[in-house]
Amino acid sequence: MNQRSLHKTIESFANKQFSSTEELLTHVLHQIVENDRIEIKGGRVWKLDAHKATYELIAQAGMVEKIKPHFSLKVDDYKMFKQLARHRTIVAKETNEYLRSKGIGKYSATGVGEIFKVKGSDYFSYILSFNTSLDHEQVAPTLNIIGIAVSSMLKNRSIEKRSSLLLKDLDKARDIQRSILPEHELHFHNYEMFGISLADRVVGGDFFDYIVSDEKDRVGIVIGDAASKGLSAAVQALYVSGALRMGASYQTKISNLIRNINSLVHRTFPDDRILTLFYAELSNDKQGLCVYVNAGHTSPIVYRAKTNSTELLEATGNIIGPFPDQMYRSEGLMLAKGDIMLLFTDGVSESMDAAGNQYSEERLIKKLIELKNEKAQNIAKLIVEDIQKFSAKSKYSDDKTIVVVKRVK
Repeated sequence: MNQRSLHKTIESFANKQFSSTEELLTHVLHQIVENDRIEIKGGRVWKLDAHKATYELIAQAGMVEKIKPHFSLKVDDYKMFKQLARHRTIVAKETNEYLRSKGIGKYSATGVGEIFKVKGSDYFSYILSFNTSLDHEQVAPTLNIIGIAVSSMLKNRSIEKRSSLLLKDLDKARDIQRSILPEHELHFHNYEMFGISLADRVVGGDFFDYIVSDEKDRVGIVIGDAASKGLSAAVQALYVSGALRMGASYQTKISNLIRNINSLVHRTFPDDRILTLFYAELSNDKQGLCVYVNAGHTSPIVYRAKTNSTELLEATGNIIGPFPDQMYRSEGLMLAKGDIMLLFTDGVSESMDAAGNQYSEERLIKKLIELKNEKAQNIAKLIVEDIQKFSAKSKYSDDKTIVVVKRVK
């Protein structure tokens, strides 16, 4: 399961109302353990009691021997509790004799929720610990995504409780987001571009931008998708959009630019730090050179006019945020007259009809080929119109963004 899909799967576990955070976490724990696509045999939820300086067991699930209710561990007895605040995920040998008697020789753990000070050190408000046969290199990315996804759910749950008090601020955020999004259409040398972004809520985590160099000899086309929802996603999207504009002005390599953006997001957004991003740069080069970096984003589709065929621009690095030392590789391609590059977020290809069928990448490719002779503006509008008709009666919805880049001469 890829990282983006894993994050969305974890988010889907909390698609109903819960009376408490503990009830939500218990539900998520059972869903993770029972999911065949996540290689975890059993798990537990631990809750921090800051006054007693302990973690108390509040839920357990899976094919492991049961631990007595309300069993607790002192923070002073477990160095790993402090390590979680720094690294979020760890794999360690069990040292508690009682837990060892229950067959727990090794465990993997990830911190979720807010961080609190206890005896001068930082501790997560909750810990999810799991039994898995995978080694650290295999399980750490999965636990990292689980920890971030669950923390994001808890944060969004808290925000939604206060939503009635934030309506005016949301209206202001919507106006700010609209003012920062570029004009839909841009003409640059041999290319025409057209972008559309539709937020699922008042504000959304999707964004796109055109970044034209001061010399007018280069243009950056960017599309991004913050994994969380609503206001927190919009804030992250606006932050990254602004950082890209500032960074692009220094004419650095785009691989270094995206690496710097990744480091900024990792430091600035401790919980909601998952964002996919695709950045392409075109120049006034007559050969049609396009250089790009794909940071875990949905693969853009390139239509080749000469062969009436399509290709995908796969990821050249991990998603933005969870991995602070991630390196990104830039790739290049040539765009000839009539060629089209279609950028989109997963809310486009994963739009569903009333029966739960996805619009799909295949249907999107078919529609693009059908519209190949249209202007970029018409291609974008007609694809969005087709998606809206397809998903009109669906209960599920997401932000949708599409950018069409066409070489016209």
